[in-house]
Amino acid sequence: MKRVCVLLVNWNGWGDTIECLESVLRSEGVTLRAVVCDNGSVDGSPERILAWAEGRLDAFAPEAGQLRRFSHPPLPKPVSCVEYDREWAEAGGDPALDPPLVLIRTGANLGFAGGNNVGLRYVLSRGDFDHVWLLNNDTVVEPGAAAALVARMASKPSAGMAGSTLLRYDAPRRVQARAGGWYCKWLGLPWHLGQLQQADDPPRRERVERWMNYVVGASMMVSRPFVEQVGLMGEDYFLYFEETDWAMRARGSFTLAYAPDSVVFHKVGRSVGTSSDPRRKSLLCDFFALRNRLLFTRRYYRWALPAIYLSVVAALLTRIACRRWQHAAMAWDLLRGRGGRWEERLLGRRLSPTGDGP
Repeated sequence: MKRVCVLLVNWNGWGDTIECLESVLRSEGVTLRAVVCDNGSVDGSPERILAWAEGRLDAFAPEAGQLRRFSHPPLPKPVSCVEYDREWAEAGGDPALDPPLVLIRTGANLGFAGGNNVGLRYVLSRGDFDHVWLLNNDTVVEPGAAAALVARMASKPSAGMAGSTLLRYDAPRRVQARAGGWYCKWLGLPWHLGQLQQADDPPRRERVERWMNYVVGASMMVSRPFVEQVGLMGEDYFLYFEETDWAMRARGSFTLAYAPDSVVFHKVGRSVGTSSDPRRKSLLCDFFALRNRLLFTRRYYRWALPAIYLSVVAALLTRIACRRWQHAAMAWDLLRGRGGRWEERLLGRRLSPTGDGP
């Protein structure tokens, strides 16, 4: 049976993480181990996750919720768990231990890619996993979700990365994405495939695989050869575009796959204030969505930069129209190549390279 490591990055979201773990550890058809990388949480997340593993804290799910069945009744406790700091984890931890749950304290908010990369280094150092399933901590999964991803990758040997049917947690019949999406290089914007569909609409796997050029990071399984050959995720993005960049770097070596029967329910935008409505976006979300649009284009499609700058101008005007003055000031600074001060303000540090400049 294939061994799967599921990686969750937690940042001040212990409630979501515990509900996710309750569902993930019920997975069927695979030998699965869960690794939670805590990104410097200040809400007591590590202690609460350990309390849950010991049986002193239950997962919360709405009593009348349609998805409560995936996390209740609670799993038998205790759940064996080992805790590592970043240095010990990246060295592979204790080779004599193989618990169902590993908690890694990364020591700081490293972003989505940085947190996952700590877990990926742990996996690579151990050498005993066939696949790594990068899963958002604000998800709940069906028991066969991991096995369906493994099966699809086995049936498509060229695939190094596979995605699930992502449904909305708050509206479980609505599709967020079918595995991945199509990235428009002229606008610098992604389009999640199937996002206007209902869960019971035909999935059309071949059509999805033909069109998608990235896998949505909320549920993204990669093979061990993929990580070894392509490398880790790009940490200079911090948030957004990491999975698109990863898929771009793998072009010519690996293909992408879609496992329709891998069903994952996602609390869209729960952790960082993601929203398609500019009136509701958090400043953190808005900054990295615009900043990384420029960074990604500069890296892969420099000839499309004039169009992307126009799209940022349009974003600036929209934020002015919405009277979101702080967001407008941020967009204006990005256009002038002065986004670095916003990184310092939002993160307390600069990322390198920043993607500033003409």
